[in-house]
Amino acid sequence: MLIIPAIDLKNGNCVRLQQGRMEAETVYAADPVPVARRWADAGAELIHVVDLDGALGGRPHHRPHIARILESVRVPVQLGGGIRDAPTAEVLLDMGVFRVVIGTEAVHTPPWLGELCRRHPGRVAVGLDARNGRIAVEGWTRTTDIQTVDLARRLEACGVAAFIFTDIHRDGMQTGPNIDATRRLAESVGVPVIASGGVGSLDHIRALLPLEAAGVIGVITGKALYSGAVSFADAMALARESRQTSAAPPTGDREG
Repeated sequence: MLIIPAIDLKNGNCVRLQQGRMEAETVYAADPVPVARRWADAGAELIHVVDLDGALGGRPHHRPHIARILESVRVPVQLGGGIRDAPTAEVLLDMGVFRVVIGTEAVHTPPWLGELCRRHPGRVAVGLDARNGRIAVEGWTRTTDIQTVDLARRLEACGVAAFIFTDIHRDGMQTGPNIDATRRLAESVGVPVIASGGVGSLDHIRALLPLEAAGVIGVITGKALYSGAVSFADAMALARESRQTSAAPPTGDREG
């Protein structure tokens, strides 16, 4: 399972929010570039960047910062926040973004999502951001009546590379990921799932590891890393140990 550090951008700063509330922010760095280098140097295999102002305003606000991050690290970067039309997605992918994350527009215009996936196979993910099991859109400011699993099943045929599932009530709270909802989603679709929201300890990551068998390929964590509640090195070691254990041949006596 990938341990994926998050960089959330707001007013040019690297921040973390609580439950997506823009007024409940903690600023961890005034420049996101050294933060990206920190995770890259620590061995991250993927970095998750969110343009929070873009998610709220409907278009990316931090393109210069994103360009600087891409120039400073060789680690793949996936980006979400305000990507709601083809030209915006194309520009970001041409800049070197490894994967764009579509949220609001995936709900509103599935055919557009399918066309984007066909044009850029493997480079489009969908963010499934849920509040009490129902999908939230437009920077989490509006909650729909659409159930998470129902939307995932509807969008699976579009050819998305991954679903990124966030339980909004747990995001930034370090109370633990929603294991049951994550498992239910992963078992309902054939698309890989990345868990997000709620990680606050190594035990929380350990609890997610068995879900690899169901198709959960990674976990995004932010506040736990920045606050020091979780060591990135320890989290990586835990995931590596799980990977080695699952790949090891069975032991014991064999016939023949």
